[in-house]
Amino acid sequence: PTPSGKHLLCVGGGIGYTPFPAVIRAALGLKSFGESPWKTNTERVTFCYAAQTASKLADLEGVESLENVSVQLATDDGSRGHHGLVTDLVAKALEQSGDDRPDEVFCCGPERMMQAVAKLCEQHQVNCWLSLETPMACGFGACFSCVTKVKTPEGWDYRRTCVEGPIFSAADLELSEA
Repeated sequence: PTPSGKHLLCVGGGIGYTPFPAVIRAALGLKSFGESPWKTNTERVTFCYAAQTASKLADLEGVESLENVSVQLATDDGSRGHHGLVTDLVAKALEQSGDDRPDEVFCCGPERMMQAVAKLCEQHQVNCWLSLETPMACGFGACFSCVTKVKTPEGWDYRRTCVEGPIFSAADLELSEA
């Protein structure tokens, strides 16, 4: 999806950091390799990122140096940033008002973290997009091993994460309780 608001909140946990340097650059219309694929109104990005400990955080140099990007960190053991869960940072961001409140959330990381972020976004009525990682036997949709349950106008159905995803609106997914 293309970010639709002026303030994008990106949430990453562990290796869920991986897509965000490119997502953030594209959302802000920054060039790195050719033109940005998105034409957005995004003016600022808040990136909340967490890991178990500081030694497991990814190198943030490519994100922290960008203008209009605020990086907030959380570690389970308190060795860097907020001592606690990334969802604490997300809740605080969503409770803001005016321009400080994010218009939309992009999230990638452990399933339980994404479930909790989706629930917070639902409570605060903010659109949330989740990047799913499911086991994929073939990677091109033939085996149906990567299906995820989604809401449709007719009820529930299944979508292949490798072909029709991996990014889905949290509002369209059936997520178990975190």
